[in-house]
Amino acid sequence: MPKTQTDAKDRILTVADELFYQQGVRAIGVDTIIAKSQVAKTTFYRYFPSKDDLVIAYLEGRNQQFWQLFDEAVNQYPGKPKQQLLAIFTWLDELLASPHSHGCPFLMVASEFPEIDYPGHQVAIAHKQKMRLRMAQLAELAGIKSAEQLSAALLLLVDGAFAQRRLFHQHGNGVMLEKAAVMMIKAYVADSESYSVTLFTNH
Repeated sequence: MPKTQTDAKDRILTVADELFYQQGVRAIGVDTIIAKSQVAKTTFYRYFPSKDDLVIAYLEGRNQQFWQLFDEAVNQYPGKPKQQLLAIFTWLDELLASPHSHGCPFLMVASEFPEIDYPGHQVAIAHKQKMRLRMAQLAELAGIKSAEQLSAALLLLVDGAFAQRRLFHQHGNGVMLEKAAVMMIKAYVADSESYSVTLFTNH
């Protein structure tokens, strides 16, 4: 593919990513993206036959970026699932505290398009299901018997933090996500005799 064509597609995705994330999908029309990308309409529709196609590409890009950063956080503690689980929330605290954070792009699209069969909504569901699965796997490796239930509760915690960031334009209101996660983990492991809560206390 010629470089100019690749650049055009990249410009479209960059502009869409910025505007969709800051202002929402419904608020941004295709004409706005075309104008800010400085591409012709024919060029835009060659790559993205519909706005829905662009939304999917936007979410797929965000998904790829999220899991790259997720893995970087977890991989700091190879072979230590307890620390890996907590590292997720340390990273999310940093992410949510960033001035460039506006909340969760997947929750935002799902709230704008509540129809469950909408393609973007399906991407959001798949992302959240994977998030829950990854946390459940780490919790299980850490010896937590109620790993499935804990991962569901932790996902609620994460989504609540993302929603609060979008709502108040600030993170935490004095409560760090990692601290809240530690408290939740302690609650779920309290009845598990095979697990030492002190490992989290000493973190």
